[in-house]
Amino acid sequence: MEYIQGKARADSSCLFCSLANAELGADGEHIIAKSTHCFALLNRYPYTYGHCMVAPISHLSSPEDMTSASLTDLMTMVNRLMRVLREIAEPQGFNIGANIGAAAGAGIASHYHFHVVPRWSGDANFLATIGETQTIADTLPGIAGKMRAAWADFIDD
Repeated sequence: MEYIQGKARADSSCLFCSLANAELGADGEHIIAKSTHCFALLNRYPYTYGHCMVAPISHLSSPEDMTSASLTDLMTMVNRLMRVLREIAEPQGFNIGANIGAAAGAGIASHYHFHVVPRWSGDANFLATIGETQTIADTLPGIAGKMRAAWADFIDD
């Protein structure tokens, strides 16, 4: 409801920096996995079922500031998230990408993050486009649990 009502976060600390230190499976934090350079988590305000993000652990505002190793790690996590989401939700497609900078629409412009949004034919119905409402058929903790369980099934190449 805070998001819907437009209430800002009470503190000014970086959300992603706080989450980078959170325990996997901590209450209220929907972190799917962590790696050497990045971590994957569910978006708290998803566009669709399973809408995820991958963020570097380091506080960086652009992929230009990331090392080759961290960029590779980020894209490996993106690919693995797509495999996990195909397994648990059978999406028909994906939108993947990032908004870099406030002018580009980044909600948290100071810490770069990459979105993985599963898509289905017809998922942009009148509720989403006119009513600004989404139908998500599970809770975020429920989705996170399914994703964590499936994560181990996919070995990185």
